[in-house]
Amino acid sequence: MTTANRWEAIDALKHNPSVSVLIIGAGVNGVGVFRDLASQGVDVLLVDKGDFCSGTSAASSHMVHGGIRYLENGDFRLVREAVCERNLLIENAPHYVRPLPTTIPVFRWASGLLNAPLKFLRLLDKPAERGALIIKIGLWLYDKYNCSSGILPRHQFSSRRQSIAETPLINSDILCTATYYDGSMRAPERICIEMIIDAEAIAPHAHAINYLSAKSASGGWMTLCDELTGDVITVHPKIVVNAAGPWIDSVNDSLYVDTKFIGGTKGSHLVLDHPELRDAIGEREFFFENDDGRIVLIFPLHDKVMIGTSDIRCDQPDGARCSDEEVDYFFRMIGKVFPTIRVARSQIVFRFSGVRPLAMRDGDNTGYISRDHELKVVMPSNGREFPVYCMIGGKWTTFRAFSEQVTDMVLKYLDIPRERSTRNLAIGGGTNYPRARSEQREWIRDLWDKTNLPLHRVETLFERYGTRADEVATFLAGQTDHPLSCRTDYSQGEIGFLALREKVVHLDDLVLRRSELALLGYLSAGLIAELAEVVGDALDWSTSERQAEVKRTYDLLSDRHEVELES
Repeated sequence: MTTANRWEAIDALKHNPSVSVLIIGAGVNGVGVFRDLASQGVDVLLVDKGDFCSGTSAASSHMVHGGIRYLENGDFRLVREAVCERNLLIENAPHYVRPLPTTIPVFRWASGLLNAPLKFLRLLDKPAERGALIIKIGLWLYDKYNCSSGILPRHQFSSRRQSIAETPLINSDILCTATYYDGSMRAPERICIEMIIDAEAIAPHAHAINYLSAKSASGGWMTLCDELTGDVITVHPKIVVNAAGPWIDSVNDSLYVDTKFIGGTKGSHLVLDHPELRDAIGEREFFFENDDGRIVLIFPLHDKVMIGTSDIRCDQPDGARCSDEEVDYFFRMIGKVFPTIRVARSQIVFRFSGVRPLAMRDGDNTGYISRDHELKVVMPSNGREFPVYCMIGGKWTTFRAFSEQVTDMVLKYLDIPRERSTRNLAIGGGTNYPRARSEQREWIRDLWDKTNLPLHRVETLFERYGTRADEVATFLAGQTDHPLSCRTDYSQGEIGFLALREKVVHLDDLVLRRSELALLGYLSAGLIAELAEVVGDALDWSTSERQAEVKRTYDLLSDRHEVELES
């Protein structure tokens, strides 16, 4: 379903409002269930009050990881599942998820040695910096979970001398460093949109519609509102899946169900244009713990550096913003690992914040709230005739497993057998992805011969979209194309393809979620104006609509990401 027939899908709902499953919330959990149900041939409708993957799932640390620190909390099941799912994502989405060497700077030998067993026994809720011995034990256990796959290498320790030789600007007070492997996730938003596109291709009766919000329930009916037009649409689902993340309780409230399922915490990140820091970390993530128990990461993101993450109680997800206090904290943590590197606010090109949909728990130490997932079922009541399955918690890495669990329960309720597993189901441009570099060169040359596009353009498209570059390049080959004036590595045709084929409704959908233009600090007033014209031509926007989209984009960038562009 392209943007052009979004209206057709809504019109079809008005004429045939019955649907087996309605999913509210198009973050990665909702998208995962949507894809799984579509794979089983179920007629399913996915809606979100905003764009796809525009909430918590867009505020990711860009890692897929097993969660080594969860071992200390005794979350062994979660770590085992997360390691397995991490490996599956590396296999199923190789164009966006790749092995990531992760280095832990170690400043103490035995710190936390007594804390760890006490935390495991739930007798202590006090943070302490982990020393080399605890880190060694944790990484040994982590390797045990990972060893059966053989996808990633085992961990290794490097002496102080070796560490300084490899990373000359690292703090000379370190005792050693430990390096293990997890996965980096380049474009979480694109993973979501590609799963949606895959699902709709699999099942003609599966539809995903953004900017369509849930308003109320009565009897067997759900009332939805088109956020673009204000039109009211009623649908008749057999079951509703509430995958609204930190908004789960507010969605339940609209269904006349009073729940207190979510006790979310805010996680913020900065993206820095800092060549010295980028060069210092190389292609490794630096991952370490402060004295207060918070985990801090310094992450390579193309030519930029991402810093995160905080873990602060937050009950208002709409108001989550990266504060100045968090910025100061991140800068201090950079100084702890790289004391000679100076960072200034002028080097921040983007900041973002989201609220983790964690299960409500007592206690002040947010770092020890489990990242595990669970399903809560709200049975029919108050005149509502269908059950509501609420997806609580979870993490990006484990979305497929959580989605599979929920899908199995939905299928049982509908009395439909499972047809296939998503365990080895490739995602978007990861389908038939060539692994060896020689195979990639051959694939690119074949597409070059097929489309007659410039070779460097085909290479860029492959890097950007994986094997889905075939569809993009074929689209471009059928028209006269020109590079954007303000960003020549993109073309007018490529932007038009994204607008038409990837459900773009607003200009910010493109700059924030279908591309990394905003995240990497590539936007300018000229580029936004140019994009508004290209997208406007593709989507047939009027002059006033183009102006409104430019203003909307400026306002969102300023309010949520503190990006100020000179007009």
